[in-house]
Amino acid sequence: MAWRILIVVLVLYGVLLVGVAMGQRSLLYYPTHYDIEGPLGPWRVGGEAIGFAREVAAPREVWLMLHGNGGQAAQRGYVLEHVAEEAAVFVLEYPGYGDRAGKPSRESINAAAQAAWLTLRKRFPGVPMGVIGESIGTGPACELAGVAEPPDKIVLWTPYDRLVDVAKERFRWLPVGLLLRDKWDNGAALQAYGGAVEIYAAKQDEVIPIQHARRLHERVPAARWIEMEGGHNSWRWEGVLRVDD
Repeated sequence: MAWRILIVVLVLYGVLLVGVAMGQRSLLYYPTHYDIEGPLGPWRVGGEAIGFAREVAAPREVWLMLHGNGGQAAQRGYVLEHVAEEAAVFVLEYPGYGDRAGKPSRESINAAAQAAWLTLRKRFPGVPMGVIGESIGTGPACELAGVAEPPDKIVLWTPYDRLVDVAKERFRWLPVGLLLRDKWDNGAALQAYGGAVEIYAAKQDEVIPIQHARRLHERVPAARWIEMEGGHNSWRWEGVLRVDD
C-alpha cells in the first residue's frame, strides 16, 4: 500500500511539473491590452507601433525604459517624474503586450530591446543615452551592456541578480533551475560593462526582496547603491536621473 501511495504521489508530482513547464510563461508575464490615454504618445518605427514616448526637439539626453512584467508600456508615464524635461524618453512595448504582436520570452524581449536601442542610437548620434530597467526589465536592460554601442548609463529599479534565484525562493517545492527557460543573469551581463550603473532597491520589496538587489551589487561593486522606502510597486524616490551625472 505504501508503495502504491508513493507511486501515485510521484505521478501526480510529475504531471504538476509538466504543467508548470508548459505554462511557466503565464506565471512570469502579465501583459494587459488596454486603450490608455496618458502623458506618453505612440512610438512608431517604420510604421510599426513599438512603444510609447515623450518626444523632445533636440534632446540633451535620451532614455530607453524597459518595464516590468505586468501591464503595458502606456502605463509607465511615471517615468517622466524622474527624468529631466529636456530628455526624450522611449518606453518599449514587449512582444505580446499592449497592441504589439508576438509572445513574451527572454529571447523575444531581448531582441526587441536590442532592436529598439540600435534604432535610437542611429537616430540620436552623439547624444548621451541611458537605459532604465524596471523589475523583470532589468534583465534585458543589462543585456544591452553587450551590444556594439552600449548605454552610457544603466539604471536598475527594483532589480534582481539572477531571475532563477527569485523563482527558486518563490517556488521552493519545484526544481526551478531545471524548469525555468527565461534565465536572465544580470550580474553576468554587467561584468564587462564599462559604463555607469545605478541600483535602486526598495526596502520593503515584497515581489523581489531586497537581498536579490544586494547580491547584484556584490557582483557589480562599482555600481551606485540607493535604497528607497516602499515596496515593489510603491517605492518612493524624489530624484531626477541624468545620463552624464
